[in-house]
Amino acid sequence: MTATDARPARRSIPAVLLGSREERLKESQPPRSARIAAYVLFFLLGIAVSICGAFVQALWPPVGVLLALAATAATFYGGLRVTGTRLGAGVPAAGWFLALLLVMVPRPEGDNVLWTNATSLCWLFVGSILGVICATLPTRTSWFPGVPGPPRRP
Repeated sequence: MTATDARPARRSIPAVLLGSREERLKESQPPRSARIAAYVLFFLLGIAVSICGAFVQALWPPVGVLLALAATAATFYGGLRVTGTRLGAGVPAAGWFLALLLVMVPRPEGDNVLWTNATSLCWLFVGSILGVICATLPTRTSWFPGVPGPPRRP
Protein backbone atom coordinates (compact mmCIF):
# COMPACT_ATOMS: atom_id res chain seq x y z
CA MET A 1 0.00 0.00 0.00
CA THR A 2 1.47 3.36 -1.02
CA ALA A 3 0.93 6.79 0.49
CA THR A 4 -1.29 7.84 -2.42
CA ASP A 5 -3.71 4.97 -1.78
CA ALA A 6 -4.32 6.12 1.81
CA ARG A 7 -5.36 9.67 0.86
CA PRO A 8 -9.10 10.36 0.52
CA ALA A 9 -10.45 11.35 -2.89
CA ARG A 10 -10.36 15.08 -3.64
CA ARG A 11 -13.72 16.79 -3.74
CA SER A 12 -14.62 19.92 -5.65
CA ILE A 13 -15.18 23.17 -3.76
CA PRO A 14 -18.98 23.19 -4.35
CA ALA A 15 -19.21 19.60 -3.11
CA VAL A 16 -17.33 20.51 0.06
CA LEU A 17 -19.42 23.65 0.71
CA LEU A 18 -22.86 22.38 -0.31
CA GLY A 19 -22.48 18.67 0.31
CA SER A 20 -23.34 15.89 -2.07
CA ARG A 21 -26.86 14.74 -2.80
CA GLU A 22 -26.27 11.54 -0.83
CA GLU A 23 -25.12 13.54 2.20
CA ARG A 24 -28.18 15.79 2.04
CA LEU A 25 -30.55 12.83 1.74
CA LYS A 26 -29.01 11.19 4.84
CA GLU A 27 -29.68 14.23 7.04
CA SER A 28 -32.55 13.86 9.50
CA GLN A 29 -35.77 15.83 9.01
CA PRO A 30 -36.54 18.43 11.72
CA PRO A 31 -39.84 18.07 13.60
CA ARG A 32 -42.92 19.74 12.13
CA SER A 33 -43.11 22.49 14.77
CA ALA A 34 -39.47 23.41 14.15
CA ARG A 35 -40.08 23.51 10.39
CA ILE A 36 -43.09 25.81 10.82
CA ALA A 37 -41.07 28.16 13.04
CA ALA A 38 -38.25 28.09 10.48
CA TYR A 39 -40.71 28.90 7.66
CA VAL A 40 -41.94 31.99 9.54
CA LEU A 41 -38.39 33.04 10.38
CA PHE A 42 -37.17 32.62 6.80
CA PHE A 43 -40.20 34.49 5.41
CA LEU A 44 -39.30 37.46 7.60
CA LEU A 45 -35.63 37.06 6.73
CA GLY A 46 -36.54 37.09 3.01
CA ILE A 47 -38.37 40.39 3.53
CA ALA A 48 -35.40 41.87 5.41
CA VAL A 49 -32.88 40.71 2.79
CA SER A 50 -35.00 42.16 0.01
CA ILE A 51 -35.32 45.58 1.61
CA CYS A 52 -31.68 45.73 2.66
CA GLY A 53 -30.53 44.44 -0.72
CA ALA A 54 -32.50 47.13 -2.52
CA PHE A 55 -30.55 49.81 -0.69
CA VAL A 56 -27.16 48.07 -0.67
CA GLN A 57 -27.15 47.41 -4.42
CA ALA A 58 -27.87 51.09 -5.06
CA LEU A 59 -25.43 52.37 -2.43
CA TRP A 60 -22.29 50.61 -3.71
CA PRO A 61 -23.01 49.94 -7.41
CA PRO A 62 -20.52 47.30 -8.49
CA VAL A 63 -19.93 45.58 -5.14
CA GLY A 64 -23.36 46.20 -3.66
CA VAL A 65 -25.07 43.98 -6.21
CA LEU A 66 -22.74 41.11 -5.37
CA LEU A 67 -23.35 41.59 -1.63
CA ALA A 68 -27.11 41.70 -2.13
CA LEU A 69 -27.04 38.59 -4.32
CA ALA A 70 -24.83 36.73 -1.83
CA ALA A 71 -27.24 37.52 1.00
CA THR A 72 -30.20 36.50 -1.17
CA ALA A 73 -28.61 33.20 -2.16
CA ALA A 74 -27.59 32.47 1.44
CA THR A 75 -31.15 33.10 2.64
CA PHE A 76 -32.75 30.85 0.03
CA TYR A 77 -30.21 28.07 0.43
CA GLY A 78 -30.27 28.37 4.22
CA GLY A 79 -34.03 27.88 4.22
CA LEU A 80 -33.61 24.80 2.05
CA ARG A 81 -30.96 23.25 4.27
CA VAL A 82 -32.52 24.12 7.64
CA THR A 83 -35.98 22.79 6.82
CA GLY A 84 -34.93 20.08 4.39
CA THR A 85 -37.84 20.94 2.08
CA ARG A 86 -38.23 22.86 -1.15
CA LEU A 87 -40.79 24.98 0.64
CA GLY A 88 -37.92 26.11 2.88
CA ALA A 89 -36.39 27.87 -0.12
CA GLY A 90 -39.74 28.99 -1.52
CA VAL A 91 -40.92 30.76 1.63
CA PRO A 92 -38.00 33.23 1.82
CA ALA A 93 -38.35 33.74 -1.93
CA ALA A 94 -42.01 34.64 -1.41
CA GLY A 95 -41.04 37.14 1.29
CA TRP A 96 -38.32 38.50 -0.98
CA PHE A 97 -40.78 39.04 -3.85
CA LEU A 98 -43.44 40.54 -1.57
CA ALA A 99 -41.00 43.12 -0.26
CA LEU A 100 -39.82 43.84 -3.82
CA LEU A 101 -43.38 44.60 -4.87
CA LEU A 102 -43.62 47.16 -2.10
CA VAL A 103 -40.19 48.64 -2.85
CA MET A 104 -40.77 48.94 -6.61
CA VAL A 105 -43.92 51.06 -6.27
CA PRO A 106 -43.03 54.76 -6.64
CA ARG A 107 -43.99 57.04 -3.78
CA PRO A 108 -46.37 59.97 -4.32
CA GLU A 109 -43.42 62.37 -4.00
CA GLY A 110 -41.79 60.70 -7.01
CA ASP A 111 -39.11 58.84 -5.05
CA ASN A 112 -38.08 55.34 -6.12
CA VAL A 113 -35.95 52.78 -4.32
CA LEU A 114 -35.34 50.63 -7.39
CA TRP A 115 -34.56 52.39 -10.61
CA THR A 116 -34.36 50.95 -14.12
CA ASN A 117 -30.58 50.84 -14.19
CA ALA A 118 -28.31 47.88 -14.79
CA THR A 119 -27.59 47.13 -11.12
CA SER A 120 -31.23 47.10 -10.06
CA LEU A 121 -32.29 44.95 -12.99
CA CYS A 122 -29.37 42.57 -12.44
CA TRP A 123 -30.30 42.19 -8.78
CA LEU A 124 -33.96 41.53 -9.59
CA PHE A 125 -33.24 39.06 -12.39
CA VAL A 126 -30.38 37.10 -10.81
CA GLY A 127 -32.09 37.09 -7.40
CA SER A 128 -35.21 35.54 -8.86
CA ILE A 129 -33.11 32.94 -10.69
CA LEU A 130 -31.34 32.11 -7.40
CA GLY A 131 -34.72 31.55 -5.76
CA VAL A 132 -35.77 29.13 -8.50
CA ILE A 133 -32.45 27.28 -8.38
CA CYS A 134 -32.57 26.85 -4.61
CA ALA A 135 -36.22 25.75 -4.70
CA THR A 136 -35.43 22.99 -7.20
CA LEU A 137 -32.34 21.51 -5.54
CA PRO A 138 -32.64 17.91 -4.29
CA THR A 139 -34.00 17.59 -0.76
CA ARG A 140 -34.99 14.92 1.73
CA THR A 141 -38.67 15.20 0.78
CA SER A 142 -40.87 13.95 -2.01
CA TRP A 143 -41.70 15.92 -5.14
CA PHE A 144 -44.32 18.12 -3.43
CA PRO A 145 -42.81 21.05 -1.48
CA GLY A 146 -42.91 20.69 2.28
CA VAL A 147 -44.40 17.20 2.45
CA PRO A 148 -42.03 14.55 3.81
CA GLY A 149 -41.63 11.59 1.49
CA PRO A 150 -41.67 7.93 2.45
CA PRO A 151 -38.67 6.69 4.43
CA ARG A 152 -35.72 5.83 2.25
CA ARG A 153 -34.23 2.38 2.42
CA PRO A 154 -30.43 2.13 2.59
